[in-house]
Amino acid sequence: MNPKKDIGLAIIGSGRIGTLRARLAAAHPSVKYIAVSDSNLASAEKLAKTVGAQFFSDDNLAVMNRPEVNAIIIATAEHEHTVPVLAALKRKVPVLVEKPIALSVDDADRMIATVGELGGDLRVGYSRRFKIRYHLAKEQIVQGRLGKITGACARLYNSRSQCFAMLSRNKGATPVVDALTYYVDLMGWLLADNPVVEVFAKGQKGVIAEKGYDVEDVTWAILTCKDGAVVNLGVSYALPEKWPSVGHSARVELLGTHGTLLINDDHTDQIMQTDVGFPHVYLPGHGVETVFLESSTPGDWAMGDFLGPIADETRAWLDYLSTGRKCNLATPLDARHNLAVTLAIEESARLGRTVQVPQRA
Repeated sequence: MNPKKDIGLAIIGSGRIGTLRARLAAAHPSVKYIAVSDSNLASAEKLAKTVGAQFFSDDNLAVMNRPEVNAIIIATAEHEHTVPVLAALKRKVPVLVEKPIALSVDDADRMIATVGELGGDLRVGYSRRFKIRYHLAKEQIVQGRLGKITGACARLYNSRSQCFAMLSRNKGATPVVDALTYYVDLMGWLLADNPVVEVFAKGQKGVIAEKGYDVEDVTWAILTCKDGAVVNLGVSYALPEKWPSVGHSARVELLGTHGTLLINDDHTDQIMQTDVGFPHVYLPGHGVETVFLESSTPGDWAMGDFLGPIADETRAWLDYLSTGRKCNLATPLDARHNLAVTLAIEESARLGRTVQVPQRA
């Protein structure tokens, strides 16, 4: 074990995920300094008080440039990643940015070019990699128990309430680009070194379009990988507003030459009905009376601790920084490919034809 390195952490963006990452970081034994920023100074101040940060500001550069800072988390809105990521990389310190890496392949390529020029260390938060059931799936593939993966599928459901909240924040944060991307990444991680090269997708509009967003209620896609393996991905964020899941309801299947693995991630094994109401992790004030426990996408607070994939992912990154321990977080090249695939899914659904996925030279 390498000697532990102290971490001085800057957190850019004091919203829901920035706050969660900050609270987790504040409890990590190697984090000795925290500075936070937000365009809303009151939000930055609130988070600073919550986690005992030593500095806060509404100026991202003022926070990044603190001499104590040697690692940076970018937790701004999806369409605001590029500028702070590029600024953070110029500090030549490790950077963690939330998914998706950007909303255009050109912006992703700018980040990757900067990493190459400066020798940067950029990771992207795709937390499905840190769910235990998917970690176990990866182990079975690594051990050869499934053989060669010839086919796979994943489908993701969520409520229209969360869809409208996503789109009201950013019209580019569609269910495909902002949510199905988790499962594009998951498949890329499970089917390592076998990138998607071609996409055919179909979508159907309904209640989301009626609210003024040019977005499908349902999108299904067939992805073809480099070696010919086929992957079926589907997403619907148009389920009724009181759908009992407070995050992802998913199922994943892997079909191999030596075995098959079926993963139920719907969380229907823990159903609670309560007159008091259960809070929705993403939607303040939107409680549900029937809930699939453990369906919160980032994880859950229980007995004073936060448990789940975001917690494990954050701690894994901090462990990597402080000890050099291996880190499974997505690389910028992974994230760039995920973005290209999700954009190709949307383009194919819009045009009604097969779309080739642009590969990076």
